[in-house]
Amino acid sequence: MNQRILKHIIFMFGIFICMLDTTVMNVALPSIATDFNASLNTLSWALNIYTILFAALTIPLTRISERIGEYKCYIIGLILFGLGSLFSGISGDTNLLVGSRAIQSIGAAIVFPLSMTLGIKLVGNGDRTAVIASLGVTQGLAAALGPIIGGIITNYFSWRWIFFINVPIILIMILFGFILFNFDDENKTKGSFDFIGSFLSILFLVSLTLGLLKGRNWGWDSHQTIITFSTFLLAFILFIYTETKINTPMIPMELFKNHQFIGASIVIVISNLFLVAVTVILPTYYSTVKNYNALKASLMLVPITLMIFIMAPLSGFALKKTGAKFLISIGFILMIIGYYGFSTKGLDSFKLAILFGFLIGAGYGLITGPITIIAASDFKGNLLNSSQSVAGVLRQVGAVLAVAIFVTCLYGNLGQAQNKSMNYANNTISKINLPGFMKDKIINDTDKAIKNRNSNDTKKVNTGISVIDNQLTLSLRNIKSETKKNYIFAFKKLYKDALPFMLLSILSITLFDKKRKD
Repeated sequence: MNQRILKHIIFMFGIFICMLDTTVMNVALPSIATDFNASLNTLSWALNIYTILFAALTIPLTRISERIGEYKCYIIGLILFGLGSLFSGISGDTNLLVGSRAIQSIGAAIVFPLSMTLGIKLVGNGDRTAVIASLGVTQGLAAALGPIIGGIITNYFSWRWIFFINVPIILIMILFGFILFNFDDENKTKGSFDFIGSFLSILFLVSLTLGLLKGRNWGWDSHQTIITFSTFLLAFILFIYTETKINTPMIPMELFKNHQFIGASIVIVISNLFLVAVTVILPTYYSTVKNYNALKASLMLVPITLMIFIMAPLSGFALKKTGAKFLISIGFILMIIGYYGFSTKGLDSFKLAILFGFLIGAGYGLITGPITIIAASDFKGNLLNSSQSVAGVLRQVGAVLAVAIFVTCLYGNLGQAQNKSMNYANNTISKINLPGFMKDKIINDTDKAIKNRNSNDTKKVNTGISVIDNQLTLSLRNIKSETKKNYIFAFKKLYKDALPFMLLSILSITLFDKKRKD
């Protein structure tokens, strides 16, 4: 096996572990919360800090690596990621876990973009399609596999192993890196470093991701949220202004003179938004409404993952023959059909859920293959580095938007489901021929069972109602059925409401050429 292939494998693993750790923790949170005796809200910072710092530090750290040496920084990034993983695994409390995840995210912000740029540079001026397609499929596959791998490890081993498993992989990558990388003959960028642009880019990305992730908890109209988004807007405007005035900008504005790159950027955000909305929400549905365990719930994502693995490289190779417009439009259409399915019968039937999962995965695969290639375009040197840094950040932004929008809407839907279920229960019980004090007690117990679902934990609703079910057989069985139906509708409505926006997203294809130019 020649050195180029070995390097390529290292870079694929670099992308895989960075993207995997954006989602691998999700299904393990209840287990971690039990071990730490911590609330899920407090523990969510272990998820959020990774996303926030990964997005905010990618661009400036890529710029620093161009000056120090990309291979040297790659090894440093691997070391940081490995240490963060090790410390996360041995964490004994929430604070240590959050701090360890922060270290891990700094490593990811170095490793991820460099894996893309160094991988693409392996082919020089040759055909990049095969290399970019393999690196691109690794990104989507890792993000989709995260909940599945997390569920398997948590179920059969311990949540700590979702972090420990990274350590031997990192050690092997570092060992081969020292053997294969030429540290003495690296091309380094000269010139002044854009400290102002670096600070502003970190500020606007931190405030954007923080606002999106915490806005629901703070309240979208709260002072904290308004200040956070105002900071983002001001920092972003100042960033654009300063970047157009200096010779060595953090992000060369020349990138955005390429309409293909603009199109790829928009589609990266949209496609990742709609993918993450499924990979985050579906396991929640199956674990809470269907009462699946973490492993079984996460395995419902296998059809999506499988189709991404198959379709992403195929669509990358088909790009030159068919053009981006055709592939991306078909991809969005398949995702729309999948969303429509989940908004109707898909959540009621195991077989239909598998079918619509296949369609969503195939659709995303058809999209991500071409846009990964287009995002690299024919850029070289600093422009290539910048394009991959921006693309990496936009993937994180898409994921954060999915959590902000869909989780907020889901909480609203579940609140309506709760109120509707309580009204139905009260009306049903009031019609039963029982003494008033018994009715009042049953109504209070039923309302408490419905309220105690802890945001979206319908298992508690079912448990509470099943206790009452022994007292009043038929009526309360109907209440239980109605409550479950209302919660299922809350999830279905989420995907139904997304359909008009998905249809609009197809318009993004107007930014692409009919066929890719050689």
